[in-house]
Amino acid sequence: MIVRMWEARAESYGFADLITWVCETALPDFEHDPLHLSSEVFSSTDHRVVVISKWRSNPRDLPEPPMRLVARPPHSWDFTQVDR
Repeated sequence: MIVRMWEARAESYGFADLITWVCETALPDFEHDPLHLSSEVFSSTDHRVVVISKWRSNPRDLPEPPMRLVARPPHSWDFTQVDR
């Protein structure tokens, strides 16, 4: 399994709109992908939105959000579980 963490910092005026865009536009595209297992969306008090998505393999990128909503381009990282 691969876990992809996607993070974007919203403009303060665009915070609610960025969350709406993630939940209603970006993530629904993944729901029918057979490699996608699940996704969760988190927000912070400093206007960051984080998406944690789990994939069997080959995680897909979220589309680019409307630039008017973000303070800087989003970043993403892939992780694999550590056996301990």
